[in-house]
Amino acid sequence: MHLTLRQLTLFESVARHLSFTRAAEELHLSQPAVSMQVRQLEESAGLPLFEKIGKRIQLTEAGREMLDYARRIGQELQELDDVMASLRGVRRGHLRLSVATTANSFATRILAAFSQRYQGTTYSLDVTNRKTLLDQLSNNETDIVIMGKPPDDADLAVQPFMENPLVVVAHPDHPLAAHPGPVPLAALQEEVFVVRERQSGTRIAMERFFDERGMQLRTGIETTSNSAIKHAVEAGLGLGIVSIHTLDLELQAGALVILDVEGFPILRHWHLVHCQGKRLPPIAEAFRQFLTGEEGRYLLRHPLPPQKAAG
Repeated sequence: MHLTLRQLTLFESVARHLSFTRAAEELHLSQPAVSMQVRQLEESAGLPLFEKIGKRIQLTEAGREMLDYARRIGQELQELDDVMASLRGVRRGHLRLSVATTANSFATRILAAFSQRYQGTTYSLDVTNRKTLLDQLSNNETDIVIMGKPPDDADLAVQPFMENPLVVVAHPDHPLAAHPGPVPLAALQEEVFVVRERQSGTRIAMERFFDERGMQLRTGIETTSNSAIKHAVEAGLGLGIVSIHTLDLELQAGALVILDVEGFPILRHWHLVHCQGKRLPPIAEAFRQFLTGEEGRYLLRHPLPPQKAAG
């Protein structure tokens, strides 16, 4: 079979987007040029790689096999380029970083500091949910992920690097904000909570915490973002449980308060995650060492406020 790297690159983009138009836009080519290259690849393979179902295209079985090899070949070439750059002593490269939505509050600060040291580096930063992060790791679409604890059965290298306390937040006028002393955990059963989606790491940790204590909370609104939780709590629609790392602006503005609840905060950790056995590109390894080193720990230091509710 005769094929070119260009054909594989174009095919991978079409397969990822399941769209010739979006692939052409990504690669700054015309749609007919992309279609012609993919058609030539299909002729070389002797099998159709896409099939049209209604108005959409889908990968055929041969297309799925081709995509798997195209990604592996692309990764090998990227590793070769990184190794050659490392041997030349070049302190640059392209870092593909994906982070959980909650981690975006500090990820950009870390990248800004890291980029000052490695000024020739470029970045791809994807801020997304837990499921997408795991899919990206499975498909080798990112170098490093910052997230909560991944599943134990996943074939991943996992390194904790910072505490991620989960706290209960309320509107400043909420009755529990003026509670004298710690709020009894049982009092939360009378409240309505705004919560993350079920696949969220925050939701998983929250439900585990209450299940272990034989409690079940009332949920009023389910959302896919911490920002939406905070806005809903500010509007008086219930209580929320969020990472303390997302609350700087709201606490400074007095829009939210942290409740002093018995048993809180729920102590979790942020983790650096990558595929097990993956040889990290030099720039990704440099980022890992930076984040877990003394300078990274200084930048990430975020002391927990005294466990006393305002109000």
